[in-house]
Amino acid sequence: MAINKGGYPTIIVVFIVGLIAVAVGFTTHPVVLYASAAIFGFLFMFVVFFFRDPDRNPPDNQSLIISPADGKVVLVEEIDEGTYLKSKATQISIFLSVSNVHVNRIPLTGTIEYAQYHPGKFLLAWDEKASFENERAEFGLKHENGYKIFFKQITGFLARRISYDIQANDQVKAGDRFGIMKFGSRMDVILPEGVDIKVKKGDTTRAGESVLAEIKA
Repeated sequence: MAINKGGYPTIIVVFIVGLIAVAVGFTTHPVVLYASAAIFGFLFMFVVFFFRDPDRNPPDNQSLIISPADGKVVLVEEIDEGTYLKSKATQISIFLSVSNVHVNRIPLTGTIEYAQYHPGKFLLAWDEKASFENERAEFGLKHENGYKIFFKQITGFLARRISYDIQANDQVKAGDRFGIMKFGSRMDVILPEGVDIKVKKGDTTRAGESVLAEIKA
């Protein structure tokens, strides 16, 4: 099972702390030893599982906007987007539970025109206010045909760390990895007019594979 490089520091820390706890158990009491081994063994396996990074097969169609995250669609609604698109748009929000793959992927081939990190609160990820009050990273992307989309990595109540490796002027390809959100979080994809929305509230998505919308010809 492939592990995302963003998880290496956490995995190493858990492993080292677990070794220390087991060593302490050797010098104290068998109950402490067995308890430490069980607790940190489970924690280590969970952390490794959480940072899994499976391969995905993006659809071979440049007009499709694909999901940047695994999870459940919790919101599909019309909004006024004033940061990058500056127009009426449809917001699709995807909630990631701790059991989902948390590696994020580019939703559309094009050029990153806007990339900005915002510190903020840690409201529950399904709270609608999380989109503009929580800690987040925002990205504006322009397709080769001029169509623009806006998407956000958003922390949740448990997720206190987001990371990404794209910046303004980068050329990106749909389905490529670009970041990770740790321990439960949310992804917003905001699309202006000119697309057919393909998902609804309650749908599940797979990053790099599930189709959120299609750009109209």
